Order: sequence, then C-alpha cells, then structure tokens
Amino acid sequence: MDGISADSLDIAPDLWFALDILGTFVFALSGGLLAARKRFDIVGIIVLSVAAGLGGGMTRDVLLGDTPPVAFREEIYLLTALLAAAAVFLLYQQFNRMDYSIRLLDAVGLGVFAVSGTLKSLDFDLGPLPAILLGTVTGAGGGVIRDLLAREVPLILERDIYALAAVLGATTLVILLWLGLDTAIAAGIGVLATIGIRVLALRYNWQAPRARRLTHDDPDAS
Repeated sequence: MDGISADSLDIAPDLWFALDILGTFVFALSGGLLAARKRFDIVGIIVLSVAAGLGGGMTRDVLLGDTPPVAFREEIYLLTALLAAAAVFLLYQQFNRMDYSIRLLDAVGLGVFAVSGTLKSLDFDLGPLPAILLGTVTGAGGGVIRDLLAREVPLILERDIYALAAVLGATTLVILLWLGLDTAIAAGIGVLATIGIRVLALRYNWQAPRARRLTHDDPDAS
C-alpha cells in the first residue's frame, strides 16, 4: 500500500472540518445523554459532553504531535460541544429509548472519528497500519473518556463489536484510497461501514471472541 501518500490524498479543508465537527457534535450528544440518564446536573452534562466530543480528536492530535490540538486552536469545536450539551439539557425528555440513542450516536461518532483520524494520520505521512491504529484510537477515545467519567465500563472493553468496527471501517478507507477512489467518497464509505457494522452488532448482539475458560471437563485442560 505504498501508493497512499499525503500528496495523493487531496483532502479538501471542508472535508476535514465537516468530519471533525460532525464527530464532535454526535459524540458530545452521547456524553450529554449519558449524563442525563445518570441524573447529573447541568455541570455534569457539560463535562461529559465536552469530554466525549473533544476527547477523540485531542487524542489524535497529541499522538500526531499536532499541538496545541485543533480543538484548542479553533473555538468552534468547544462551541459545538456546548451546543450539544444545551440541546440535551433542554430536550432530553424528547429522546425515546435513551440507552439506544446513546449507542446509536456513539456509533456515528465512532465512524466519523475513525475515518478522520485515519485520514489525518495518512496526511501526516504515517503508513497504512499506524494510520488504521490511530484512526481506531481516535474513534474510541472520546467514548472511553466519557464512560470512565460516568463510572461505566468503556464500550471498547465490553464484548460488543466496537473497536473492531472502527478497525474495519478504517481499513475499508485505506483500501479504497489505495485503489485510487476519490478521498471524499472513500471517507463516506468508511464512515458508513463503521456505523453499519456497529449498528448490526447492536441489533443482532454480535460479540467479539474471548479466551475460552478451561475446566476439568475440558479435554484440552490437561
């Protein structure tokens, strides 16, 4: 996959902006909804919204050495997270099936940030495998911070297909770019692939394999 280079990506600034702002907003909504579900006050809603909305992108930028993170350089990111917090505070009673809403928004944020993290990594001349890894970290970062602050087990540590969805979406993006597909189209397919896998995993209760526990009755135990 040596054919992927920063010069060949031709990433429009509007694409970066759209992915980052969309990811920030939906992840911030998921953080605010989790805070509302746990009966946090307005401060708690703001904290979880900001942490979830900005955490993934800031993790990406710090690991890439792009400091201060873009969320600190551009006020629109913080304002977007605060807007999501305000929407949750004022309208959270309108959300039906709150647990599902949180997980659906989380799936969208996972897909958007997995793709944006992968694209930015490639733009910084990282190879395909490190770019996929950093894309996965970017996608999962905000959710991990959100869950830890809310004293929940991070979704990435549960058996649900979560990080694997980000890996597959980022891998789809890299393969499509290697095949020469337009960057914006490849990014859109990568986002949809991640969201689709995650939503299907939720719908059909797909779970990642885990180490088998050996028992005395297991012939392999000896």
